Amino acid sequence: MTNVKLNNDVEMPSIGIGTFTLAPNDARNSVREALKIGYRLIDTANAYVNERSVGKGIKESGVDRRDIFVSTKLWPSEYENDKAIDETLERLGLDYIDLLFLHQPCGNYIAGYKMIEKAYKEGKVKSIGLSNFEGKYLDEILNICEIKPQVMQVECHPYFQQDALRKVTDSKNIKIMCWYPLGHGDKSLIEEPVITKLANKYNKSNAQIVLRWHVQMGFIVIPGSKNADHIKDNFDILDFELTEEEMDEISSLNKGVRYYNGTEEDLNRYALWQPQYEKE
Repeated sequence: MTNVKLNNDVEMPSIGIGTFTLAPNDARNSVREALKIGYRLIDTANAYVNERSVGKGIKESGVDRRDIFVSTKLWPSEYENDKAIDETLERLGLDYIDLLFLHQPCGNYIAGYKMIEKAYKEGKVKSIGLSNFEGKYLDEILNICEIKPQVMQVECHPYFQQDALRKVTDSKNIKIMCWYPLGHGDKSLIEEPVITKLANKYNKSNAQIVLRWHVQMGFIVIPGSKNADHIKDNFDILDFELTEEEMDEISSLNKGVRYYNGTEEDLNRYALWQPQYEKE
Protein backbone atom coordinates (compact mmCIF):
# COMPACT_ATOMS: atom_id res chain seq x y z
CA MET A 1 0.00 0.00 0.00
CA THR A 2 1.14 3.54 -0.73
CA ASN A 3 0.24 6.24 1.76
CA VAL A 4 0.11 10.02 1.78
CA LYS A 5 0.97 12.07 4.84
CA LEU A 6 -1.68 14.64 5.75
CA ASN A 7 -0.87 18.08 7.14
CA ASN A 8 -1.51 16.81 10.68
CA ASP A 9 1.02 13.96 10.17
CA VAL A 10 -1.70 11.30 9.88
CA GLU A 11 -0.89 8.61 7.29
CA MET A 12 -3.69 7.86 4.83
CA PRO A 13 -3.81 5.14 2.14
CA SER A 14 -3.76 6.39 -1.45
CA ILE A 15 -6.16 3.72 -2.72
CA GLY A 16 -9.55 2.94 -1.25
CA ILE A 17 -12.96 1.63 -2.12
CA GLY A 18 -15.85 4.05 -2.47
CA THR A 19 -19.42 3.05 -1.62
CA PHE A 20 -21.39 5.75 -3.44
CA THR A 21 -24.51 4.23 -5.12
CA LEU A 22 -23.96 0.86 -3.40
CA ALA A 23 -27.06 -0.59 -1.78
CA PRO A 24 -26.53 -1.60 1.86
CA ASN A 25 -25.93 -5.30 1.24
CA ASP A 26 -23.65 -4.58 -1.72
CA ALA A 27 -21.67 -2.10 0.39
CA ARG A 28 -21.30 -4.67 3.16
CA ASN A 29 -20.01 -7.32 0.75
CA SER A 30 -17.73 -4.96 -1.18
CA VAL A 31 -16.13 -3.57 1.97
CA ARG A 32 -15.56 -7.02 3.43
CA GLU A 33 -13.99 -8.37 0.26
CA ALA A 34 -11.93 -5.23 -0.39
CA LEU A 35 -10.39 -5.43 3.06
CA LYS A 36 -9.58 -9.12 2.55
CA ILE A 37 -7.85 -8.24 -0.75
CA GLY A 38 -5.67 -5.64 0.96
CA TYR A 39 -7.54 -2.33 0.82
CA ARG A 40 -7.24 -0.28 3.98
CA LEU A 41 -9.26 2.83 3.03
CA ILE A 42 -13.07 2.77 3.06
CA ASP A 43 -15.17 5.78 2.02
CA THR A 44 -18.87 6.25 2.78
CA ALA A 45 -21.27 9.04 3.77
CA ASN A 46 -24.48 9.78 5.65
CA ALA A 47 -26.12 10.38 2.28
CA TYR A 48 -25.18 6.97 0.90
CA VAL A 49 -27.43 5.39 3.55
CA ASN A 50 -25.10 2.41 3.91
CA GLU A 51 -22.88 3.35 6.89
CA ARG A 52 -24.36 0.61 9.08
CA SER A 53 -23.67 -1.98 6.39
CA VAL A 54 -20.15 -0.59 5.84
CA GLY A 55 -19.52 -1.08 9.57
CA LYS A 56 -20.72 -4.67 9.34
CA GLY A 57 -18.43 -5.31 6.38
CA ILE A 58 -15.49 -3.95 8.37
CA LYS A 59 -16.22 -6.30 11.29
CA GLU A 60 -16.74 -9.31 9.03
CA SER A 61 -13.43 -8.75 7.24
CA GLY A 62 -11.44 -9.78 10.30
CA VAL A 63 -8.98 -6.92 9.72
CA ASP A 64 -7.92 -5.05 12.86
CA ARG A 65 -9.74 -1.73 13.15
CA ARG A 66 -6.43 0.04 13.84
CA ASP A 67 -5.27 -0.94 10.34
CA ILE A 68 -8.34 0.50 8.58
CA PHE A 69 -8.81 4.12 7.54
CA VAL A 70 -12.50 5.03 7.47
CA SER A 71 -13.79 8.24 5.91
CA THR A 72 -17.41 9.39 5.95
CA LYS A 73 -19.31 12.62 5.40
CA LEU A 74 -21.87 14.67 7.27
CA TRP A 75 -24.87 15.64 5.17
CA PRO A 76 -26.05 19.31 5.39
CA SER A 77 -29.18 18.35 7.34
CA GLU A 78 -26.81 17.23 10.14
CA TYR A 79 -24.65 20.36 10.35
CA GLU A 80 -26.65 21.77 13.26
CA ASN A 81 -27.33 18.42 14.94
CA ASP A 82 -25.09 18.27 18.02
CA LYS A 83 -25.49 14.47 18.08
CA ALA A 84 -24.69 13.94 14.39
CA ILE A 85 -21.13 12.69 14.88
CA ASP A 86 -22.07 10.33 17.71
CA GLU A 87 -24.96 9.02 15.60
CA THR A 88 -22.62 8.50 12.66
CA LEU A 89 -20.22 6.58 14.90
CA GLU A 90 -23.11 4.45 16.17
CA ARG A 91 -24.19 3.55 12.62
CA LEU A 92 -20.62 2.61 11.69
CA GLY A 93 -20.10 0.73 14.94
CA LEU A 94 -16.83 2.60 15.52
CA ASP A 95 -15.23 4.55 18.36
CA TYR A 96 -13.62 7.10 16.04
CA ILE A 97 -13.65 8.23 12.41
CA ASP A 98 -10.31 8.58 10.64
CA LEU A 99 -11.54 11.33 8.30
CA LEU A 100 -14.83 13.22 8.54
CA PHE A 101 -15.99 15.50 5.74
CA LEU A 102 -18.61 18.17 5.32
CA HIS A 103 -20.36 16.75 2.28
CA GLN A 104 -21.78 19.83 0.53
CA PRO A 105 -21.31 23.62 0.79
CA CYS A 106 -24.90 24.41 1.77
CA GLY A 107 -26.87 24.74 4.98
CA ASN A 108 -25.03 25.98 8.05
CA TYR A 109 -21.65 24.56 7.07
CA ILE A 110 -19.80 26.91 9.42
CA ALA A 111 -21.60 25.30 12.37
CA GLY A 112 -20.86 21.90 10.86
CA TYR A 113 -17.16 22.65 10.58
CA LYS A 114 -16.99 23.90 14.16
CA MET A 115 -18.71 20.69 15.28
CA ILE A 116 -16.09 18.58 13.49
CA GLU A 117 -13.28 20.66 15.00
CA LYS A 118 -14.72 19.95 18.46
CA ALA A 119 -14.88 16.22 17.71
CA TYR A 120 -11.30 16.37 16.41
CA LYS A 121 -10.13 17.83 19.74
CA GLU A 122 -12.05 15.10 21.58
CA GLY A 123 -10.41 12.32 19.53
CA LYS A 124 -13.63 11.17 17.87
CA VAL A 125 -12.31 12.40 14.51
CA LYS A 126 -8.66 12.01 13.49
CA SER A 127 -8.70 14.21 10.35
CA ILE A 128 -11.02 16.82 8.83
CA GLY A 129 -12.16 17.02 5.23
CA LEU A 130 -14.27 19.08 2.86
CA SER A 131 -16.20 17.60 -0.04
CA ASN A 132 -17.10 19.79 -3.03
CA PHE A 133 -16.03 23.01 -1.27
CA GLU A 134 -14.40 24.73 -4.21
CA GLY A 135 -13.67 28.42 -4.77
CA LYS A 136 -15.37 30.83 -2.38
CA TYR A 137 -16.56 28.01 -0.12
CA LEU A 138 -13.03 26.78 0.57
CA ASP A 139 -11.85 30.37 1.07
CA GLU A 140 -14.56 30.93 3.67
CA ILE A 141 -13.62 27.82 5.64
CA LEU A 142 -9.92 28.71 5.55
CA ASN A 143 -10.77 32.16 6.91
CA ILE A 144 -12.77 30.89 9.90
CA CYS A 145 -11.19 27.54 10.74
CA GLU A 146 -9.15 26.89 13.85
CA ILE A 147 -7.93 23.55 12.45
CA LYS A 148 -7.00 23.52 8.77
CA PRO A 149 -8.71 20.78 6.71
CA GLN A 150 -6.50 17.87 5.71
CA VAL A 151 -8.35 16.55 2.63
CA MET A 152 -10.54 17.95 -0.16
CA GLN A 153 -12.76 15.44 -1.98
CA VAL A 154 -13.82 16.58 -5.46
CA GLU A 155 -14.36 15.36 -9.00
CA CYS A 156 -10.92 14.82 -10.50
CA HIS A 157 -9.60 12.78 -13.44
CA PRO A 158 -7.37 13.28 -16.49
CA TYR A 159 -10.06 15.33 -18.28
CA PHE A 160 -10.56 17.60 -15.22
CA GLN A 161 -7.45 17.94 -13.08
CA GLN A 162 -8.63 20.69 -10.70
CA ASP A 163 -5.88 23.12 -11.70
CA ALA A 164 -7.39 26.18 -9.99
CA LEU A 165 -8.29 24.33 -6.80
CA ARG A 166 -4.87 22.69 -6.56
CA LYS A 167 -3.15 26.07 -6.46
CA VAL A 168 -4.91 26.63 -3.14
CA THR A 169 -4.77 23.11 -1.74
CA ASP A 170 -1.10 22.66 -2.63
CA SER A 171 -0.24 25.91 -0.84
CA LYS A 172 -2.05 24.68 2.29
CA ASN A 173 -0.84 21.05 2.02
CA ILE A 174 -4.42 19.81 1.66
CA LYS A 175 -4.61 16.50 -0.19
CA ILE A 176 -7.00 15.89 -3.10
CA MET A 177 -9.28 12.86 -2.87
CA CYS A 178 -10.88 12.06 -6.22
CA TRP A 179 -14.39 10.98 -7.01
CA TYR A 180 -15.14 9.95 -10.59
CA PRO A 181 -11.42 9.08 -10.87
CA LEU A 182 -12.20 7.11 -14.05
CA GLY A 183 -14.25 9.94 -15.55
CA HIS A 184 -17.59 8.42 -14.60
CA GLY A 185 -16.69 5.43 -16.76
CA ASP A 186 -16.47 7.52 -19.93
CA LYS A 187 -15.03 5.29 -22.66
CA SER A 188 -13.61 8.28 -24.53
CA LEU A 189 -11.38 8.96 -21.52
CA ILE A 190 -10.54 5.39 -20.60
CA GLU A 191 -9.80 4.45 -24.20
CA GLU A 192 -7.63 7.46 -25.03
CA PRO A 193 -4.78 6.26 -27.29
CA VAL A 194 -2.05 7.19 -24.82
CA ILE A 195 -3.77 5.22 -22.07
CA THR A 196 -4.25 2.21 -24.34
CA LYS A 197 -0.58 2.40 -25.35
CA LEU A 198 0.55 2.37 -21.73
CA ALA A 199 -1.87 -0.43 -20.82
CA ASN A 200 -0.26 -2.57 -23.52
CA LYS A 201 3.24 -1.64 -22.37
CA TYR A 202 2.65 -2.53 -18.72
CA ASN A 203 0.19 -5.39 -19.31
CA LYS A 204 -2.47 -3.56 -17.32
CA SER A 205 -6.02 -2.46 -18.05
CA ASN A 206 -6.73 1.08 -19.17
CA ALA A 207 -8.51 1.75 -15.87
CA GLN A 208 -5.43 0.60 -13.96
CA ILE A 209 -3.27 3.05 -15.90
CA VAL A 210 -5.60 5.93 -15.01
CA LEU A 211 -5.66 4.95 -11.34
CA ARG A 212 -1.87 4.66 -11.30
CA TRP A 213 -1.63 8.18 -12.76
CA HIS A 214 -3.79 9.44 -9.88
CA VAL A 215 -1.60 7.83 -7.24
CA GLN A 216 1.61 9.19 -8.77
CA MET A 217 0.00 12.64 -8.93
CA GLY A 218 -0.30 12.44 -5.15
CA PHE A 219 -4.08 12.05 -5.28
CA ILE A 220 -6.21 9.68 -3.20
CA VAL A 221 -8.56 7.49 -5.25
CA ILE A 222 -11.75 5.70 -4.20
CA PRO A 223 -13.19 3.79 -7.18
CA GLY A 224 -16.32 1.93 -6.21
CA SER A 225 -17.63 -1.42 -7.38
CA LYS A 226 -19.70 -4.38 -6.27
CA ASN A 227 -17.89 -6.66 -8.72
CA ALA A 228 -15.20 -8.69 -6.93
CA ASP A 229 -12.95 -8.83 -10.01
CA HIS A 230 -13.14 -5.07 -10.52
CA ILE A 231 -12.41 -4.46 -6.85
CA LYS A 232 -9.32 -6.63 -7.12
CA ASP A 233 -8.15 -5.05 -10.39
CA ASN A 234 -8.56 -1.49 -9.06
CA PHE A 235 -6.16 -2.35 -6.24
CA ASP A 236 -3.62 -4.08 -8.47
CA ILE A 237 -1.70 -0.94 -9.45
CA LEU A 238 1.24 -1.05 -7.06
CA ASP A 239 3.64 -3.24 -9.04
CA PHE A 240 4.60 -0.74 -11.76
CA GLU A 241 5.40 2.95 -12.11
CA LEU A 242 4.78 5.38 -14.95
CA THR A 243 7.73 7.44 -16.12
CA GLU A 244 7.74 11.22 -15.84
CA GLU A 245 7.19 11.48 -19.59
CA GLU A 246 4.25 9.07 -19.43
CA MET A 247 2.72 11.02 -16.56
CA ASP A 248 3.02 14.18 -18.65
CA GLU A 249 1.35 12.46 -21.61
CA ILE A 250 -1.68 11.60 -19.50
CA SER A 251 -1.72 15.05 -17.90
CA SER A 252 -1.85 16.57 -21.38
CA LEU A 253 -5.37 15.12 -21.73
CA ASN A 254 -6.68 17.86 -19.42
CA LYS A 255 -9.75 19.45 -21.04
CA GLY A 256 -11.25 21.24 -18.06
CA VAL A 257 -14.37 19.11 -18.57
CA ARG A 258 -16.49 17.93 -15.64
CA TYR A 259 -19.06 15.14 -15.66
CA TYR A 260 -21.05 16.74 -12.86
CA ASN A 261 -21.91 20.44 -12.91
CA GLY A 262 -23.74 21.32 -9.71
CA THR A 263 -25.85 24.47 -9.50
CA GLU A 264 -27.10 26.73 -6.72
CA GLU A 265 -30.49 25.05 -7.18
CA ASP A 266 -28.84 21.70 -6.48
CA LEU A 267 -27.30 23.06 -3.28
CA ASN A 268 -30.65 24.44 -2.15
CA ARG A 269 -32.21 21.03 -2.76
CA TYR A 270 -29.44 19.25 -0.86
CA ALA A 271 -29.95 21.53 2.13
CA LEU A 272 -33.56 20.38 2.43
CA TRP A 273 -33.02 16.64 1.93
CA GLN A 274 -32.86 14.32 4.96
CA PRO A 275 -31.33 10.83 4.56
CA GLN A 276 -33.51 7.96 5.75
CA TYR A 277 -30.90 5.96 7.60
CA GLU A 278 -30.65 2.18 7.77
CA LYS A 279 -32.31 0.46 10.69
CA GLU A 280 -30.65 -2.18 12.83
